[in-house]
Parts: sequence; structure tokens; C-alpha cells
Amino acid sequence: MSRKQTVRKRREYSSDLKEEAVQMLLDGHSAESVVSNLGLSRTSLVYRWKAKYLKASGPAADKLDARVAELEEELRRVERERDILKKALAIFSQKT
Repeated sequence: MSRKQTVRKRREYSSDLKEEAVQMLLDGHSAESVVSNLGLSRTSLVYRWKAKYLKASGPAADKLDARVAELEEELRRVERERDILKKALAIFSQKT
């Protein structure tokens, strides 16, 4: 064969870095921001580490993760309602 074969070695990450990435994700940071802040290569890594971490943590962690997702959705709904009320206030205050 005339072509040189290059072997790509997988990059290994320390368990501390993985835990930090998962904690940032659980704290509400987006996967994209975690990847850019920690210098990781792909967002799929962070999601894989999170799934592994939650699986190791047991059912309590699953319930906590579900509750966090529920509260985040509630927060988005309340923020939309607030924005609508702000617009309505601006409209009504212009008419007087």
C-alpha cells in the first residue's frame, strides 16, 4: 500500500473533568456551553457521561433529573407569560 495509514488515538478524559461536565449540565448549562468551556470535542460526550452518571446514581437521580426538567419547562412557561404581560402593559400604557 502506498498510502500511509494514520491511526487516531481516542482522547481520554479524567473522571474529574467528566464529573465537572455532568455537574455543569445538571446546573442548567447547555451542552454546547459545557463543551466550549471545558474544551471537549463533542456534545454527545457530555450526554453520554450524564446518562452513565445518572444510571450509577440510581432511581433518586432519575427522579431528580425529571423534576429539574419539569421545573425548567415551568420556568419557560412563566417567562412566556411574563413577556406577554409586559407587551400588554406597554400597549395599554400607550393608549392613555
